[in-house]
Amino acid sequence: GGEIQWDYIYGLFDQAVYGGRVDNPVDTDVLQSYLMQYFNSSIIGGSRGSKHKLTSNINLPNSSNFNEYKKICEDLHDDQDPPSLFGLPANIERSAQRMNSAQIINSLKILQRTDVEVDKFDKEKWSALLTPLLNLWKKLNQDTDLIKLRVQPPIEDGSLSPIQSFLQLERYNGIQLVQTIHENLASLSKVIRGISLITNEIQEYTKDLLQNETPQTWQDRWEGPTDSMQYLRAVISKGKAMQQIATSIKDRDIFSQTINLSDLFRPDTFLNALRQQTARETKQPMDTLILNTSWSGEVKHGKNVSIKISGLQLEGCSFDNGRLSESAPDSPSVTAFPSCYIAWIPRDVGQQETRETISLPVYFSATRDKIVTRLNVPCSSDKDKWLQCGAALFLKNIGSQLLFVCTKSSTVDMDSNSLEVNKRYRFDKKDTTTSIDSNESNDHDNNDDYLLLMDKRYRFDKRYRYDKKRSNFDGINKRYRFDKRYRFD
Repeated sequence: GGEIQWDYIYGLFDQAVYGGRVDNPVDTDVLQSYLMQYFNSSIIGGSRGSKHKLTSNINLPNSSNFNEYKKICEDLHDDQDPPSLFGLPANIERSAQRMNSAQIINSLKILQRTDVEVDKFDKEKWSALLTPLLNLWKKLNQDTDLIKLRVQPPIEDGSLSPIQSFLQLERYNGIQLVQTIHENLASLSKVIRGISLITNEIQEYTKDLLQNETPQTWQDRWEGPTDSMQYLRAVISKGKAMQQIATSIKDRDIFSQTINLSDLFRPDTFLNALRQQTARETKQPMDTLILNTSWSGEVKHGKNVSIKISGLQLEGCSFDNGRLSESAPDSPSVTAFPSCYIAWIPRDVGQQETRETISLPVYFSATRDKIVTRLNVPCSSDKDKWLQCGAALFLKNIGSQLLFVCTKSSTVDMDSNSLEVNKRYRFDKKDTTTSIDSNESNDHDNNDDYLLLMDKRYRFDKRYRYDKKRSNFDGINKRYRFDKRYRFD
């Protein structure tokens, strides 16, 4: 009959029941948020009654009678629960469809995997399976000289700042990675053409490439996408970006431009370099500095170093008028996050500025496997709402050919036997060919985002055949049906 020991219950669930199963600190924060919301005296009031309902239509009994709780469960409707019941955003269905699509694509890639015995060299099979990869690498290097550059390891003589030293080393390691990949693929090409003999080293990384996976020797140099083609695109894209940044290093003008975090191979190391440089400038220990953000201008506090960053995407909510806002049901699942200024400031100053902000994790990719850092983002006073909706930032995926921007309604022209998909896409023009009406192409020469009219057969990096007979045209705005015949490049 005494007071309920809520702290004991929180610890029991947080540490004992789920503690060994939740390995992501962000998920732990979500768990603690749910515990605080549902396990308290306002919800479970006991004999004194509950002050708040469990949900909009459920009020817990005032007794400990098991049958009363059982009746509540039996009275629940079989209809699908609204996302808001669990604190999820209104457009969570879009995120679920995107994740399901990614799983289907991964399953198709697994089905593509060959049963070729890598221990036995088969010239015809190796040529058929690996030629698309070799052609892609050749195409990616057509307008760049990364494979021909002769670079020396950066010399650390103390003349450069930590950020400049990092960017020089980042450029050097990127070029070295590109040239290592080129040497590996050149050796593989010679083996396929019968010019050279196969070695144990070639056989080792070819084993992964035959399975559409990135060789471990490449991952050891830079941990990127597991898909080999996406890995190659990402490496070249980042290598080109580092070449452009190298010019800024020479001009010592790095702080006057925007740094795209998705262009860096190791953005977490870049943030540490910024922290180290701030500690030198302000004469303060590094462990007393915390990362602060601003969308209204540079973060100014003493002699701190402020820099503008971009290349982030937001999922779980929207960002409007300088703060987080709830997503509408028709909002895109992923939106571009605006550029902002970041700086390392003293901990005591930063704590005064975090009253109406939430610390959002920044992940390396949309899979949310590895965290780069955390950014304080303005929000309403109810921080639990943003935790439960899964709000998070992640780096823009450079390795992908197609970036989904937003959606509108779709219509089907029954007479012309074509599917008009009113969506905005941004294409990698070098790797993608599309059939666009000549009258429309002139209006969009300088704009990568435009509406496409897609014929019955259309091609991105994959080819799909639209199955008109199996489609429900009344519900085409919500879902499309394709048959299971795919042709991969």
